Amino acid sequence: MTEAEEILRIAAKGDGVTASGRFAWGAAPGDLLLPDGTIQQSQMRINITMIGELDGKATPRIEALHRLMKEFDSRAVLTPNIWGFLWGKEAYGAMLFATALTNESIADALADSRYRGVYIGLAREVLAVATARGVTPESFNGFDPAAYLPGAPEGAADKSLEDLVAFNRRSAKTHSGIWRDLAVRKRPTEVDAQLGIVVTLSREVAAGKTTPLLSRLVELIHDIENGARAQSIETLDELVATQTASDAVRV
Repeated sequence: MTEAEEILRIAAKGDGVTASGRFAWGAAPGDLLLPDGTIQQSQMRINITMIGELDGKATPRIEALHRLMKEFDSRAVLTPNIWGFLWGKEAYGAMLFATALTNESIADALADSRYRGVYIGLAREVLAVATARGVTPESFNGFDPAAYLPGAPEGAADKSLEDLVAFNRRSAKTHSGIWRDLAVRKRPTEVDAQLGIVVTLSREVAAGKTTPLLSRLVELIHDIENGARAQSIETLDELVATQTASDAVRV
């Protein structure tokens, strides 16, 4: 069974064993082993850990895990809606995969008005699948899922992107781990387990949810992994072309 298949199985039915968390710990150049043996973690001051049972119950084991986690991060939160945070991070993660098609920093990529429509479109595809599965996505680190959902006020998604730009400007982590996998480590990313799974789930929800941007993004990431494309603005432009074609079909 592949990693993605195992995730699908647990997501669909649970397994009575797995608990979950939404972690965002920095792995930036500023995260260093210091001379005294301690580790400087540049992101800990701005990221908050979420933990919870997949079914939302407050079980003794998750409460014990929460107490243990608070010894590491005193702000750690026990939530009855861990799926909401996981899907929220998934939507933001889709944006990060798109920024990794280029060599731009996260902040610079999200700030580029030419590609705002693509980032917003990716988040909306992910969140459409989440809401169709009965999940209420949660916000974090400047990312507000409600800004991308139907009925959101005009300009709300742009405001959310501005908040994400501001958040990332403050971070020592200029590029995503996805970018480092492609540009530095030259190894495959987790695109299939993270985004490919959403494409698969989109086919299973009631009425179906199309994900043309996510599907094309997965293909483009694999092209970079395989050496068929370079990380460049031109590769991100391929995603814009997909959005343009998809919008034309809907019209």
